[in-house]
Formats: sequence, structure tokens, C-alpha cells
Amino acid sequence: MADPATYRPAPGSIPTNPGVYRFIDAAGTVIYVGKAKNLRQRLNSYFADPASLHFRTQTMVRTAAQVKWTVVQNELESLQLEYTWIKQYDPRFNIKYRDDKSYPWVAITWSDEFPRVFVGRGSKRKGNRYYGPYAQAWAIRDTIDSLLRVFPMRSCSNGVFRNAKASGRPCLLGYIGKCSAPCVGRIDADDHRAIVEDVCDFLAGQTNGLTRRLERQMAEASRNLEFEKAAVLRDQLGALRQASEKNAIVLGDGTDADVVAFAADELEVSLQIFHVRAGRVRGQRGWIADRADDATLPELLDTFLLGFYADADTEGTEVSGAIPREILVPVAPANRDALTELLSDVRGSRVTIHVPQRGDKRVLMDTVAKNASEALARHKMRRASDLSTRNQAIEEIQEALDLPEPPLRIECYDISHLQGTEVVGSMVVFEDGLPRKSEYRRFVIRTVEGSNDVGAIDEVITRRFRRYLEDRASVEGDNAVLVDPTTGQAKKFAYAPGLVIVDGGAPQVDAAAAAMERLGVGDIPVIGLAKRLEEVWLPGEEFPLILPRTSEGLYLLQRARDEAHRFAITHHRGRRSKSMVESLLDDVPGLGELRRKAVIKHFGSLKKLRAARIEDIAQVPGIGPKTAIAIKAALDASEPGDAVNTATGEVIEG
Repeated sequence: MADPATYRPAPGSIPTNPGVYRFIDAAGTVIYVGKAKNLRQRLNSYFADPASLHFRTQTMVRTAAQVKWTVVQNELESLQLEYTWIKQYDPRFNIKYRDDKSYPWVAITWSDEFPRVFVGRGSKRKGNRYYGPYAQAWAIRDTIDSLLRVFPMRSCSNGVFRNAKASGRPCLLGYIGKCSAPCVGRIDADDHRAIVEDVCDFLAGQTNGLTRRLERQMAEASRNLEFEKAAVLRDQLGALRQASEKNAIVLGDGTDADVVAFAADELEVSLQIFHVRAGRVRGQRGWIADRADDATLPELLDTFLLGFYADADTEGTEVSGAIPREILVPVAPANRDALTELLSDVRGSRVTIHVPQRGDKRVLMDTVAKNASEALARHKMRRASDLSTRNQAIEEIQEALDLPEPPLRIECYDISHLQGTEVVGSMVVFEDGLPRKSEYRRFVIRTVEGSNDVGAIDEVITRRFRRYLEDRASVEGDNAVLVDPTTGQAKKFAYAPGLVIVDGGAPQVDAAAAAMERLGVGDIPVIGLAKRLEEVWLPGEEFPLILPRTSEGLYLLQRARDEAHRFAITHHRGRRSKSMVESLLDDVPGLGELRRKAVIKHFGSLKKLRAARIEDIAQVPGIGPKTAIAIKAALDASEPGDAVNTATGEVIEG
């Protein structure tokens, strides 16, 4: 690999104008294309200390042998030139969004004399028309099966077609009416292509015209007393409607749009896109990509949209290849105006990019975002379940922290509260790199009031390791099994972790280390993981430890921290809901502490209790109709809307 210093431009030779630059390797291949508002500032950042660069960026600058740039007039020109060069050179170090799974396409071999329809995956061929991609292969196959009842085009392979043609007998589909059997001359090429065009219109979302045409033909056949033909058309119309219903209308105004959403953490980003044509979701795709730098979400979205619509693989695709009139995004791209102008120029008509705030488009955006979050969670689960990856992560943590042995048991702690109220703590356990949920523990903070995370961490750590010392003291002999002799189950806190993680920076980790030292367990390593820059803090150290962003060890630490945060938040919300119920029920006449607890236990949350009818509340043991009416009145008095007459139980409209 080349030393970046050997091809670094001379000081002052790089202009400060906006422009587009290319890194080129020794063979003359363009390996990276980027744009900048200030070329000098951006390019100088690549020749800084290699240790400060992302691992992928380090590899890129060491692979390159020269850098060239082109000065442009404005931001739009830089975006257009970057778009052109990405299409032309396909640089391997530009971020490649990889599909989170293989998506099926519907293909029609349009260039054949008798085109066929089939569901496939992978690369596409010239001369075919493609529709999709779709989320589920079985769903689109079911749709095609229904569609062939209406439009009996050819769906057999070339081998089956040739055999039928040679024997003079059609296949089973020809006998049951799901193929017009062009192989045996039942229909000529022109008539068969007309059927194929109808299928293409349906897959492209143009269903209304097809439906109206069948209705006219059915009515005409009925007027001519051709009842058998009318019955066939009726069945075809029903099959067409059934196939249409499989792609439910999500936007009633018949919008053509691509809906983009993402879920991201500090290491990876998941993107999902729904292709909506004529108001229906016609396709869906997802991607997972490493975050190669500290780019903001608007910048990531800007890069994704530019790369997606410049991707040559989408050309010739009826859904995802065409740039729609509207692109819905969760946040405005970094260069929205320039990107809008560029895509409008490529499309040949106006393209709008905007963030939906309300209505059906906002609901659809939330659905796409949920899909992105679930895709990221599945990806992380697959990655975490890989044994070799987990072993690598544990070894990296041991090496980075200079631990005497691998941390096979990792415990992570977090604190959650709302402006100092209902303060709770959580402890999650990872063994061999996987969460062990049976070992999770929750803590209600007792000695600390207000927003004192440091004091809360001290209490949680003290209580956990005090129990550890008590359980260890109750075991006789070094080789004794750490089980409770009365229950036969493992003692809850009897095992020492190989590593303790607290969510936070230097103050939190110092508090945890001090608590452990006070209890005499200071030999157990403890670190803090701060969210902002994912830096690792060690007790008593002035500066944090920075792990590479591609480190599997950092990924494991981050996953443990996020799981502790999720567990703490869940506990806090549950207690907050319970405390709200208790406060609302305090003044209900005739409702003592035991019956109040019975109501809370029965319904579990304030939301469920509010939704309950008086009859439902009266079914709680110890709660009669009169008390149920009083409870319902107290709940209704706490929010605007209808109220309840405490004497009769009747609802008073408000």
C-alpha cells in the first residue's frame, strides 16, 4: 500500500473553491468520489494522522496513489458531477448499501415472441421488464396465480414450452385455463402480447382501466344473452379484484412516491424504502451499511438518495428504477434543494422531496421507520449470534482493557428517571457475548433523591456486590456449588462478573469503582461507556480509551449498554404508570390500600384502567358497583371529556 505522504498535494496547491475530487489507485482506477464546499479543507483531512481516520478511510488513502479534483461553481454542479462520476466509475470505497436480504422481482421476458412471467431474484437481464422488488416471494406468487385466471399469459419455462410445442399438447395450465397455450397455436403472438400488456398494466398499478373494461365486456355479454361468457368475465373480475386487494391502498390520492426511512446507531445504519405507485405499495427494499464516519443523518440520507438513484442496477425496473414525482423522507437531506434539482433534471419533470408531518403519509412513514428498526435489530441479532464474532469481540475487549482473562460474564448498569422522580436502576448480564435475561435485575433507588445519577450508580453497585459477598459467605468450601440449599436454584448474585460497565463517563465510572473498592471487590474491572462519542472511560484516568469504530469489542459493549438502557426505561415507565394510578385512586371513597392494589394488579396500567367499563372494574375482587362508579368518576375527572354521574353511573357527555 502507498504512503499517503508520497502523493499529498503541495501546501497551498489545493483551491478553497467547491468541487468534486477523486482518489485513484496505482492502476488508474477511481476508488473514491466525493464532493466538498471547500476542497482544501476536505482533502487536508484525509492526510491527517492516520490514527484519527476511520478504518475504511485509512484503507482508502493507503490504497490510492493520487488524488485529483475538479472545481465547480456551486453546490448543484458538484452534486451533478458526483452523480455522474459515481455512475461512471462505481468507486469501491464509496459507501455501498448492502441489501439486508434478497428481494424477489416479477420479470416479464418482453423481448421473447411469447413473453413469460416469473418470480425471480438477483441480477436482471436486458430485454426483460421488472416489477418490484417485493417483500415476500409467496405473496407475489399468490398474486400472479390469481392474475393468470384473468390474463392467461405464458408462465412456463423455455424447456416446458419447447416440449409442449413438439408434442402438440399443452401443459396442465393450458388445460385449466391459466394459460392461453400459445405453444400449440391456440393464440397468435399479437393476441398473446395484448394479454401481456394487460399484466404489465396491472403490475404497474393501472388497475382501474382493466376493471372497467371487464365490467363493460360482462355487461355487453349479458345484454347479448351470452351468459356463459358473462359468467367467465364475472369470475375474472373477481380474481382481478382479489389480486388488487393484496396490495392495499395506502395513499388514497393515488400518489406515486418513494418513502424512505432509517434507523441508526453509532456503528451502522438501516434504510428501508417503500415504492408506492398509484397509491399502493408496489415494492419494498432494505439496506444495512456501516457508518464510515461521523456524518449526520441528513448527510447519510443525502448520500443514500444520490447513490440509489444513480445505481445502474435499477435501470429497466418499472418500480424502483424510475424516479417518482415525490420522495418522502424523515428528515430533510443535507443538500435538499440541489438534490431536488438534480433528480428533476434526470426524471425530466418536477421531483419534490419533503418530510410528511401528518396524515396518511406520516402514518406510512412511521411504518417504514418501524421496518427499518426491525431490520437493524435482526441484523444485530444475526451478528451477535455468530460464535466466531462473539469470541473475537471478547478477545478485543480483553486486549484493549489489558484484562488478565476474557470477560465471559459482563454486567452493565444504567439509571433512569424523569426529572428526578421514580429513579430506578437496571442490571443486564451478557455471558459469552449473548444476553442472559434470566439474570437481569431491577433496582428501585431508595437513598438518592433527584437527578443524581452518580449517587444512584453508587447505590446500585453497593447493593449488587453486598449481595454478592453475602451469597459467597454462605457457601462453604472453595469448590461448592453456588446454589440456594432451600430452593436448589443458583444464587442470584453469587457469581462475580469479568467486567462491569456503567452507562456514563468519568463521574459514573469513578463512583462505581469507589463503591466496589469500599466493599473489597476492587479487583473486578469496571469501565464506563459514554454515548456521545462511544469512548471508554477507566477509573481515575484523565482521558478515555477510543476503540476503533469497526471493533467487534466496541459493538458488544455498545449492545450491552443499549440493553441496560432499554431495561431501565421499561422499568421506569411501568413504575411511573403505577404511581399515576395510585395517585388517582388515593381519594376514592371506600377504596383502601388492599383494594387499591387489587385494582392496580388486575389492570396493570393506567391506559387499561381508563379504557375499562364500570362493569369491568366491578369484577375486581372486593370492588362492588358503587366503588367501581367512584373509581370511574375519579379517572374521568383527571382528563377532559366525558364524566360519570357518581350516583347513577351514567356517562355525562362533555
